[in-house]
This record gives sequence, structure tokens and C-alpha cells, in this order.
Amino acid sequence: MSGRNPGTDLDLEWLSKVRVNTQAVLKRAQHIQGLKVPKKQWQTAWLLKAVSCIDLTTLAGDDTPSNVHRLCVKAIQPVRYDLLKKMDMHDKGLTTAAVCVYPARVADAVKTLKAANSSLPVASVATGFPAGQTLLQTRLQEVHMAVRDGATEIDIVINRTLALTGQWEAMYNEIRQFREACGDAHMKTILATGDLGTFTNIYKASMVAMMAGSDFIKTSTGKETVNATYPVAIVMLRAIRDYFLRTGHKVGFKPAGGIRTAQESLVWLNLIKDELGNDWLHPHLFRLGASSLLADIERQIYHYVTGQYAAYHELPMA
Repeated sequence: MSGRNPGTDLDLEWLSKVRVNTQAVLKRAQHIQGLKVPKKQWQTAWLLKAVSCIDLTTLAGDDTPSNVHRLCVKAIQPVRYDLLKKMDMHDKGLTTAAVCVYPARVADAVKTLKAANSSLPVASVATGFPAGQTLLQTRLQEVHMAVRDGATEIDIVINRTLALTGQWEAMYNEIRQFREACGDAHMKTILATGDLGTFTNIYKASMVAMMAGSDFIKTSTGKETVNATYPVAIVMLRAIRDYFLRTGHKVGFKPAGGIRTAQESLVWLNLIKDELGNDWLHPHLFRLGASSLLADIERQIYHYVTGQYAAYHELPMA
């Protein structure tokens, strides 16, 4: 990832004047979905790029050390070796960008990766994920403990109450405290955009999160009824661009929740390239939060290499 975002002072006066043009955002989102995606070998190259940006995630109530172990093994070797060899990509060190787990499973992930001699980052959701409704002290403690157990990336979730009631200063102060608790770990801030009501609110929450020192802003926990959508992404990406123009600091973007197909991952890459340019098309500034996306990408790569579609059991989790 790029250098940590030091954050800036909260500019409330500027924030209060922000208005987002809903019609323009929706029109732009429609345009993005209509863009042509690359074909054949170009498509496969883009899909491998998408793999390298995935935060391979398991956030289930029945997570165990063994399925976290499987997740890590898959993250280290995300595409079958024989398929990569046919494309002369077997020695390029392709992995996913990180694995993402609950705080209680961080130690399991760190242990597996260490045993495999892998430097893959472990990301942990924290701060009362997904609702963010636990006491501030508890949320801060969760960050400290995840970092102590070896997480080098922390996906925090904002207190939606503060965003919905326009308490931007209080939200800024909370995120500053999370930033401090993260220490050297990178901080991704989940806005849970499906809960925020308006595009203007989403833009303001994005800006406050960046001013408070977030290294990434992320659309969703994956547990809301509405997760990553293109219109919401456009609003967040414009905020990232505006923040960069104001401060010279690049903040990353992570859509999460409901991204399941290889085709969708190509649209997301297209959107990033179109809105922010090639600098953002790397794991240090773009992540895809996903659990089932990788399986579909691997099926498409299998089809490109063999001319046939694989049955799902031929491409197991690990």
C-alpha cells in the first residue's frame, strides 16, 4: 500500500456547502455499465489484475481455524498452477491482495501464512462490525487486539448514527481515534453506504473519513441490504479525486458486498480507470472485497485456457 494517509483538519464550512447532483451520478453510472470490456487474452490479463486486488474474505458465524486455513492457502495460490503455466504466468507471484477475517480469527490466518512463508497481509474487520453500535471503548479495544494478533490492515466501520444526524465532527473524532489505535496498520473505513440515505451524505462521509486519516474508503460491510453499487462508487471516487486535488494524498477505494462475477470485476476495473486513472489500478489503491468472486474468475480463466467450462468441483476452494 501507499504511505499512510496523515489526514487533515476537518473543514466543516466547506463540507456544509456540498451538494451532489443525483441525475448526473445516475447517468454516469449507466454510461460506465455500457462501456465495452476487453476480450480474449486482454480480458484474461484484466481478470488476473482483478485477482491481485481481491481481499479474499470470510466473515461467517461458523468460521473455524480450518476454513480460515483453506482461505489463506487459496489466497496464496488463487488460480490453479497448471492454468497459470499455460499462460506463462506461473512464476509471476500472483496472489490475492490480502485475506480478511474477523478479529478472533486473525491469529489463525497469521499462523497459516507464516507457516507457508507468505508475506500476504491479514486484514481484520473491527469496531463492532457490521453495525458499529458497540461502545467506543470496546470498538477501540477490538482494533488494538486485532493489530496485536498480527493484522496489518484494519477495516473499521463508521458509526452510522453520527453520519445520519450530520454529526460530522464527532464522526471525524471517532475515526481519528481508530486511526491512532491502528498504529502502523493501514485503515480502511467502511461507510455502509446502503444505510446513509443520500448521495450527499455518502460524499460527506467519504470526505470526513479521508480527512480523519483513512488509507481506503470502502462501500459496505456486505451485510447491508444494499451493498456496492456503481452510483455510490462514483460519488466516493469523486470524493477521492477531490481529496487528492486538495491535499495531494491518494486514498484507496474498496467496493465490497455482492460482487460475484468475473464480468462485474471488469466493470469495476473500468470504472476505476475511467474515474481515477491507472495509478489506482493496483492493490495499494484498489481492493475488491469478495468471497465468491474468485471462483467465477478462475472458471473464466479455465475456459480461456482449455476452451471448456470447469465444473465447480474442479476448482475447489483449496
